[in-house]
Amino acid sequence: MDKPLTLGEGIDSWNTIIFLYNSALKEVKTKVEILNDEFQQVHRYNPIEYVKSRIKSPESIVKKLKRNGYESSIDNMVTYVNDIAGIRVVCSFTSDIYKLAEMIGKQNDLTVISVKDYIRHPKDSGYKSYHMLVTVPIYLSDRIIDTKVEIQIRTMAMDFWASLEHKIYYKFEGNAPEYISRDLRECSGIVSMLDAKMLQLNEAILEAKEAQATSAPDKDAIKVGKYR
Repeated sequence: MDKPLTLGEGIDSWNTIIFLYNSALKEVKTKVEILNDEFQQVHRYNPIEYVKSRIKSPESIVKKLKRNGYESSIDNMVTYVNDIAGIRVVCSFTSDIYKLAEMIGKQNDLTVISVKDYIRHPKDSGYKSYHMLVTVPIYLSDRIIDTKVEIQIRTMAMDFWASLEHKIYYKFEGNAPEYISRDLRECSGIVSMLDAKMLQLNEAILEAKEAQATSAPDKDAIKVGKYR
């Protein structure tokens, strides 16, 4: 049923590719927002703080292809660059990350291609995040095209660290001095401790609220007793 995209069919190939990736971003972002709304409806709790999406710039795509030893072509871009369309989902707690990833994985019209858990297995730099590569079907007038989207799920603390790390390494073009890399790894450990502590505090708050609700006297019963 699905037709692969062939280049040069009626309109410019680059415009066709960007249209597909933008459409895929809209589809996946909507699905994530619906899951968040459902979670709020069922559990009275929003696991997602915010969602960002982006299409990788042509310059970044070319750099990535060259870095991996591929020629700069649209065919290679589609085949070998998996994060052209990217969505970043930022959660409050690490437990939310795995709940959300499980819910995304159960979507019938999404196909999970690969998962990389950089939270349990951080990169050498200290980077932590949960990555899912999925495909979503884009329904055109004459065909269905499965299009790749990378989903990154992380906490606010992880996102803060990753944003600063990107800015620092960008200034050094990937060749930061060792003492800076060492300090970044140390900060990554602090971020992990912060996430663990905040999750512990949240669980303690929930337990305290549950205990209060259980021990609170029934107001209706008090009223009945008062007016007997």
